Amino acid sequence: MKASMITVDEALARILALMEPVGSESVPLDEAAGRVLAAPFRARRDQPPFDASQMDGYALRHEEARPGARFRVIGEVPAGGRLARPVGPGEAVRIFTGAPVPAGADRVVMQEDVIREGDMIRLSDGLEESRFIRPRGSDFAVGEEVAPPRRLKPAEVALAAAMNVPRLTVRRRPRIAIIATGNELVWPGEEPGPAQIVASNGFAIKGIVEEEGAAATLLPIARDDPAALREVFASAEGFDLVLTIGGASVGDYDLVHEVASEMGLEASFYKVRIRPGKPLMAGRMGDTPMIGLPGNPVSSIVCTHVFIRPAIRALLGLPAGPLPRERALLAVDLPANGPREHYMRATLESGADGAVRVRPFSSQDSALLRLLAGADAFLVRPIGDPARSAGETVEIIRI
Repeated sequence: MKASMITVDEALARILALMEPVGSESVPLDEAAGRVLAAPFRARRDQPPFDASQMDGYALRHEEARPGARFRVIGEVPAGGRLARPVGPGEAVRIFTGAPVPAGADRVVMQEDVIREGDMIRLSDGLEESRFIRPRGSDFAVGEEVAPPRRLKPAEVALAAAMNVPRLTVRRRPRIAIIATGNELVWPGEEPGPAQIVASNGFAIKGIVEEEGAAATLLPIARDDPAALREVFASAEGFDLVLTIGGASVGDYDLVHEVASEMGLEASFYKVRIRPGKPLMAGRMGDTPMIGLPGNPVSSIVCTHVFIRPAIRALLGLPAGPLPRERALLAVDLPANGPREHYMRATLESGADGAVRVRPFSSQDSALLRLLAGADAFLVRPIGDPARSAGETVEIIRI
């Protein structure tokens, strides 16, 4: 295992190399929003399936439409209805939005441009020029395809429904095992001993990975004992990714590494040039990728955003790579950054000029979970970034 610290980019590349897309499943449309499409779907009909009226009005022959022209109304076509015969010369049909335009008609005159006189109509002088007809297949035609991979938006599910596709093939939700380690931990609601703390990191990590589309399970806390670690690791068999929390820093890492190695772990790295979160480990235990997150609350959650969210996307078959960054204006002066890429907790502000400004918290203590709970974004400082003045442009990641 390589002992030197590697960059964030290199660590992410190694993590993504461990990920293989999970399998797929067929789901009904009402379960498809937010899932990742794994196979294309194709239109089984044209939309609209006929020339459709864009307006409430009267369908007639375009060549006869002129100010003052008179027509005899021969029928009515509501949405879902049809006219039994074609429209002839000097004839018109009352029609409603979305209804099929009758044969023989090739224009709809909106009702505001019509004067009704019993079963006759007269076109007004201010006649609109548009024909107000949506041609058959103008939205999509039979055979048009929506290709994977993509995270399905509600509008795309509606598109599948309009295409008369009742089920979609999507990636199954990756199963993620989350294992907190340490004798010092108890679950929320339990009574901590004098030297214990309440486990919190796993709940944030579970929420983050499930927002990305995974299904996460909090396994029992693994105590600092080889037998206990082996038991919890064994219970993670069958998951698509195993995340451990704690036990990844020098001094306390050996026990986790020793037990995981006995169970087939091939580790790739365990130190990254990131702040907070230097003690980060990744490897493969048998066929299952395993990532060891720091035990520090803020560090583990920052690393989940930076490394685990892209890993989940790779498991879902989405394009692999770092989270998207945006540009923002710095709200305060900052000193030079050190030898690690710094992810500073920050809030975002919108100025009167419409520009987004980022304001990092004055304290960046990695033990202060309360500040992370109030953050909108990470302000990303590159390694060795020089001192920055308020008003300069910097990079952020929204969280």
